[in-house]
Amino acid sequence: MTSFRPAPSWLADAVFYQIYPQSFADSDGDGIGDLPGIIDRLDHLSWLGVDTVWLNPCFVSPFRDAGYDVADYLHVAPRYGSNDDLARLVDEAGRRGIRILLDLVAGHTSVDHPWFRASANDPDDHRYIWTAEGRPDGFVASPGTRPGAYLPNFFDSQPALNFGYARDHPAEPWRLPVDADGPRANRLALRTIMDHWLSLGLSGFRVDMAASLVKDDPDRTETARVWTELRHWLDTAHPDAVLLAEWGEPEVSIPAGFHADFFLHFGGPTDGLALRSLWNNGGGTVHADWDPLDCFFDASGAGSPHPFVEAWQRATAAVDGTGFVSLPTANHDFSRLNCGPRTPDQLPAAFTFQLTWPTLPAIYYGDEIGMRYLPGLPDKEGSVLGPDYNRAGSRTPMQWDGTPNAGFSTAPADRLYLPVDPSAPDRPTVAAQRADDTSLLHLVHRLIALRRRTPELGSAGSVEVLHAGYPFVYVRGGRYLVVVNPQRSQVSWPYERAVGHQMEGQGVEILDGTVTARGFGYGIFRLDG
Repeated sequence: MTSFRPAPSWLADAVFYQIYPQSFADSDGDGIGDLPGIIDRLDHLSWLGVDTVWLNPCFVSPFRDAGYDVADYLHVAPRYGSNDDLARLVDEAGRRGIRILLDLVAGHTSVDHPWFRASANDPDDHRYIWTAEGRPDGFVASPGTRPGAYLPNFFDSQPALNFGYARDHPAEPWRLPVDADGPRANRLALRTIMDHWLSLGLSGFRVDMAASLVKDDPDRTETARVWTELRHWLDTAHPDAVLLAEWGEPEVSIPAGFHADFFLHFGGPTDGLALRSLWNNGGGTVHADWDPLDCFFDASGAGSPHPFVEAWQRATAAVDGTGFVSLPTANHDFSRLNCGPRTPDQLPAAFTFQLTWPTLPAIYYGDEIGMRYLPGLPDKEGSVLGPDYNRAGSRTPMQWDGTPNAGFSTAPADRLYLPVDPSAPDRPTVAAQRADDTSLLHLVHRLIALRRRTPELGSAGSVEVLHAGYPFVYVRGGRYLVVVNPQRSQVSWPYERAVGHQMEGQGVEILDGTVTARGFGYGIFRLDG
């Protein structure tokens, strides 16, 4: 394993919070969230207890893929504000002990990026992957004077930056090696972009499609070398900064140089089975290629935590203390926790698990109040990926209070980036839940605080799984028993050890050597002795 500088000490205790900036808070009434709006709502994040915010891309873009088609890496998109606004966000967040991470789109740009416009008219430019003539499968016809076609990385409007090919092929002369001029220029450009923002006080990056750089790289060896090179540079130039991977295979990404990787609904040899086996209940975002499965956090009680636990154990053994695995509640690409048949009364058990397992928790904006995935929305900035896969349902405006547009914006409802959940009488809001000590929001606040003051519940504490079923029972740090029952039926399990104070919970009792967990019950107990 390559030797890197140890991760910054702050990362081990991080609680991430992801903000989709166009949907969080609109300060100027144009219907789209912005950076000043985020600044205005920082006190909510501070009270909640999160300390690291990841922003989806906020750079100049034509927004054919919601900002993941970058046209200028060094300037904030005007709809979000300015570079000065981002600097002010970093400063104001820092005053509250909150770090800000940006989203680095490393594998492609927009067709509107000046690099691509130049490349489309210059056959000697190899910043992108071009054929000299013809249009092989998967390539897109040249929009400029340059003949041939280019390779996209996701949508056709996102041409792949050229980091080379791991293997050559005599019939495909466009396959340049990883040390060719174009790939070397792109590696240098990544340093320049990262250095620019880190020098202004940002704390790191979540890297989009991090595994996609080098093409025809079946074991990701060459892609790993790119990130290893960048990590060694980062360790010297910005030792307190971090890189989080959108890779979904910590066993590969962390040895390659990332400080952390997310369990995702895709990635790795099981195509994201670990995360899907927890949350994905067939509602919201569903890929046609996924085999149907019963997820563990479902009222039916037909799922199992085994796929997740086994994947976490494999990743932890491979990483061997050199980095971290992060467990998200959701993100901008897949369904919220409150989705399909899952109801709000099932969410406390899910958060109890997420905030007591030895992964770095990542809370998607609005999940802390139980915002629901909103089905049936139109395609918005490339949100639709298939007949049952519309990402817009996870991107609706944050619900702050009971005022028009749920306090997100003063714009007319028909000008909002996406519609607010129309279930006005019962949709959750921050204001209503702050006023209710029994709310999900208060529970998440207490769980984060408990995790912070109890190191055994954090990423470094040991975990011993006692029962991988219903109920899910495990011990953290040898001192704290966690019981989670995500199904609707009451269940029991024998447990003989003496149990002391219940630190958090509802619907779980331990009497006469038996754990009894009512439907959707959860509990955290301090062990005696």
